[in-house]
Amino acid sequence: MDTGQRAPGRPRGFDAEAALERALTVFWRQGYEGATLTDLTEAMGITRTSMYAAFGNKEELFRKAVDRYSEGPGAYVARALAEPTARAVAAGLLHGAARATTRPGCPAGCLGVQGALATGDPGRRARDVLTAWRNDAGTRVADRFRRAVAEGDLPPGTDPDRLSRYVTTLAYGISVQAASGVGRDDLLQVADTALHHWPPVTVG
Repeated sequence: MDTGQRAPGRPRGFDAEAALERALTVFWRQGYEGATLTDLTEAMGITRTSMYAAFGNKEELFRKAVDRYSEGPGAYVARALAEPTARAVAAGLLHGAARATTRPGCPAGCLGVQGALATGDPGRRARDVLTAWRNDAGTRVADRFRRAVAEGDLPPGTDPDRLSRYVTTLAYGISVQAASGVGRDDLLQVADTALHHWPPVTVG
């Protein structure tokens, strides 16, 4: 049983990585405001004292959970950006969104989209964290498409920022549909439909 106390230099009496993974699941399923400290500490199997000592307050724990999401379920974004062509980047983002938001044993949808959509003033900073998270992804996608234009992989005159907004909006829309219960196969078909005519005629 974790007492939340340890002598200097003594290792924690719990697995911090496993505890953070469980906290991520709570935030993912319930959102920032819906996840109470009791929900979090019970899921993590630790006391509030241990939580504060290891992770900081609830907001800091949420930031760490978002980082862990980026490295885990959300890692498809980095993998997609490493693809050799702009179309493969878009496919990686859209197919990745469909798969990441319908993972067996995980909450449906995307932490980065739903985690703080309905927050009031107490959750404003969490909402800002996710807004910055989404904006950063959009900037990285736009930069990748900008490179594709320079390399001749996308037509001259393509607007990389507009194309990035198009693709990321579709990806986030897929996550919303997943949270509504739409299955993986149907979402992959949505992705394939969007990719059928690439690049879209409105990219310039």
